[in-house]
Amino acid sequence: MAAQDILAILEQVESGKLSAKDAHLLLKKKPFDDLNFAKPDHHRAIRQGEAEVIYGEGKTAEQIAFIADSLCANGETSVLITRLSEEKAAVLQKTHKMHYDTISRLGIIGTMPEAEGKGNIVVASAGTSDMSVAEEAARTAEFFGNRVVRLYDVGVAGLHRLLSNLDCIMSARVIIAVAGMEGALASVIGGLADCPVIAVPTSVGYGASFNGLAALLAMLNSCASGVSVVNIDNGFGAGYLAGMINRMSQ
Repeated sequence: MAAQDILAILEQVESGKLSAKDAHLLLKKKPFDDLNFAKPDHHRAIRQGEAEVIYGEGKTAEQIAFIADSLCANGETSVLITRLSEEKAAVLQKTHKMHYDTISRLGIIGTMPEAEGKGNIVVASAGTSDMSVAEEAARTAEFFGNRVVRLYDVGVAGLHRLLSNLDCIMSARVIIAVAGMEGALASVIGGLADCPVIAVPTSVGYGASFNGLAALLAMLNSCASGVSVVNIDNGFGAGYLAGMINRMSQ
């Protein structure tokens, strides 16, 4: 049950169209389903503004299907599944109307919400090799109703590529900077933008990059103000956070 559903019930009680007893019955829904292997949270949208997202890695296609069905049965019109393999996606598509993106490894059951965010979220990636994480961030932000502008392959190895997009960077409400190797892109963008910058280190790089640890430490030690950092390869976390910032009132 979403927040607007509860508000509609309370408004009916206030207007006298619904008795307190009947309203109590409508609100007496369990806040979660107990599926033994999972407990889908049906009140998350009330508490946090967005419904539960399914993390696909480590779950079977059957388990994902049961969780998604539980969410849909309790009022969700769209469900986001992250870290979903092509094999599991193929199984789910046999029984569910689901769009699957092979780059971001995101599956979406149902319809994409319309953009309601205040401004644009810019997703900038240093290289094409970072695109999987960047797309996870971009598509997550779009799923939660935000307009996204993509700037891909604009890393510091060719700084002129980034500088040719200054108008886009300076007019953004939130910027997600995705980079592996030495992770310098976040600091450069942080020195150009007047909005929050969410840095996403990726595991892209040679041996001494330590699977993204070098980029993570560089981003954490950025001298640019207004740069925050999420975990290595966590495009979903960056996209979700950017959406929250973009929906806040100006």
